[in-house]
Amino acid sequence: MQPDRSARKLPKLPMWDWRGRMRHCQKLRTKQKLRQCIVRLKWEHRMTKDWLKGQITLNNLILILATIQFVWLIWFFYTGIGGGQELVSRVMSLALTLQILFVYRDGYLYKGLPPMVNHMLVTIYIGICAFAFFHFFYEFEELTIYRQGSFTTKDFIVGLLVFLLVMEMTRLAHPVLFWVNIVMVAYTLYGYLSPLDFFWHPGTTFYRVVTSSTVEFSTGIYGLYGQIALTLIAPFLLLAAAAQGFGAQSAMINVMRRLAGRNRQMIPQTAVLGSLSIGMISGSGSANAVVVGSITIPLMKRYGFPGHFAAAVETAASMGGLIMPPMMGVGAFLMADFLGVPYWDVVARGFALAFVYYVSLALAVYLLCVRLLPNDSIEAPKVLPYETVKTSIFFLSVAYLIFLMGVRGVGEMLAAVYTAGTMFALLLAAFLFFKYVLKDPEVSKESLLKNIRLTIETHADMTSYLTLLLATLGIMIGLFTVTGFINRMGAMLLDLGSWNIMAMIGMAYIFGWLVGAGLPPTATYIIGAVVIVGPLRELGINPWVAHFFVFLLSVWGELSPPTSLTAAISARIAEASFMRTMWEALKICLPITLMTFAIFTRSDMVINPGWLQIIDTFLVAASTCGIAYAMFGRFSDNMALDIGYRVLTAAVSLVTMFHPNDTLVKYTVMAVLPLLILGVWRHAKIASPKGGIIREEEGPADTSVDLNRLAAEAKREV
Repeated sequence: MQPDRSARKLPKLPMWDWRGRMRHCQKLRTKQKLRQCIVRLKWEHRMTKDWLKGQITLNNLILILATIQFVWLIWFFYTGIGGGQELVSRVMSLALTLQILFVYRDGYLYKGLPPMVNHMLVTIYIGICAFAFFHFFYEFEELTIYRQGSFTTKDFIVGLLVFLLVMEMTRLAHPVLFWVNIVMVAYTLYGYLSPLDFFWHPGTTFYRVVTSSTVEFSTGIYGLYGQIALTLIAPFLLLAAAAQGFGAQSAMINVMRRLAGRNRQMIPQTAVLGSLSIGMISGSGSANAVVVGSITIPLMKRYGFPGHFAAAVETAASMGGLIMPPMMGVGAFLMADFLGVPYWDVVARGFALAFVYYVSLALAVYLLCVRLLPNDSIEAPKVLPYETVKTSIFFLSVAYLIFLMGVRGVGEMLAAVYTAGTMFALLLAAFLFFKYVLKDPEVSKESLLKNIRLTIETHADMTSYLTLLLATLGIMIGLFTVTGFINRMGAMLLDLGSWNIMAMIGMAYIFGWLVGAGLPPTATYIIGAVVIVGPLRELGINPWVAHFFVFLLSVWGELSPPTSLTAAISARIAEASFMRTMWEALKICLPITLMTFAIFTRSDMVINPGWLQIIDTFLVAASTCGIAYAMFGRFSDNMALDIGYRVLTAAVSLVTMFHPNDTLVKYTVMAVLPLLILGVWRHAKIASPKGGIIREEEGPADTSVDLNRLAAEAKREV
């Protein structure tokens, strides 16, 4: 019941000052006024409670925790107080809490259990995070200085609870990685039962497994990899968060569609340009597939491109996000730490790889488009001025980041923070100008507070997801170290390399492929870096070559059968066969796959930034383009002449790529270029479909995969 409007107004006291407001009512002289005052007081109190109750929601709890983490990290990026180890000991609990809440918001942790059980388990998990947070907050100095090797019972209990919680969250997010860790725990405990000498070790206790993975801080959850996630990678995620918060990514894809032109055969290049642009700040193939593929794949299908080819093109283009500077995959940040060099040194070499990748990919896609689509004109899409401005801000920010790191020599952490702040300020200014000065009707649909909220939550989601992944990998590598498996595997590769280094490289590639078939690229790179790089360096391979070999191997592992999140997302969007999508993507990426081995002979591409790098990059790019033409091009309607020309082009390209004699390569590259130019010209003349669009038979679509689940996982991939 609402109070009588004629009742005397209550004084301007705080709503929560119940006693003060009650004393005011008691001062009234008549019973009627007193009763009306009390009724009004109760009504306002009930309305206040209802308002507060409405604000205590899961979304607001996530926003509060995300803001705390955001401010904490920004403060650390500027000050560096405490160092990475202290930061991860405190923020790890906050990141785990956020990851739990994000998964819970998407549809409960355990969909097979009743809601009440889910509520209870989430409360318990958050309680564990809070317990660990306060324990490490107050006991950090004691643990790292005075109690190393002599932990208390409480230390062990906290470590055990965190260990079990991280393993359970890994089971929900990365099932394969979870089972690998379970096998490693069993192997660590019972290695003395192995009948094979190669795998035998004396075993250890479960107490040692838990402490080495948690409270020792040198390895495991709170070790190096967790620190890299929060101190080196998290600043760069600010760029992706700001772009996502203000819709710069979708605006950029629309601009790329406009740049693709009015020709039907150029429409698939939208996927290449869009993935190249988004890849500058995503560092992820699957995230590219969601952000770019959700627009480009339906667009390609609408203009007649077969579904499985559209999915394959987007898969191949999205994979470039793992190697596209300045925000390369997580492996690039880890490489900088392994080598002890600034991240910019990795980026400077990454530009060469990205150039070769996207030039070869663009040519392969063009050759496919000529073969499958007619050469006719289409209407170019319109681009709104606000989208053009946001796209310009995006590329200006990327250029500013490169300038800070490459020219001014600013450290990667501060460079990323300065760039993210600049991007956010410019996007904010553009938003306010278009909404309140120009009164753009499209911008009126947006809300400033919602954009800022989305920015903060996006950064929290990506950071917490990445922190969980690297914490899990920290457990794995810690157990590898405890058991001595790394040393034994390295010794085996050394023995093989002493016999034949090519055999060792081949064995390392097979090992990386097997690992990459089931694990994310980050996990593949870390395992390869600790197992493969050491033996390669001892055999005289340059450290840059060894690390980039493993890095490219981890990228290829994301595409390798039988599992590929990027291909699965693209196939699901295109409603095409997953296996056929993966097969076509593998063929499109084959020339680039050869680049993994080309860095051994054209090593200046990754060793010496400068003119030597440019020369080797040009040689490899010409070679991969020649092989792409040999695979997808056509030279003549005469089959014998056509096959002969393509085989000749492939052979000369392979010699250019792999032959160690630089004098010979000078002549072969001069042969590759005219062969390639003539071949592409002939392909454009004779390969276009004569009867309009070619409708190839599509394989059965894989509808068993939940696209929403894949998209939710991919958007947090980094």
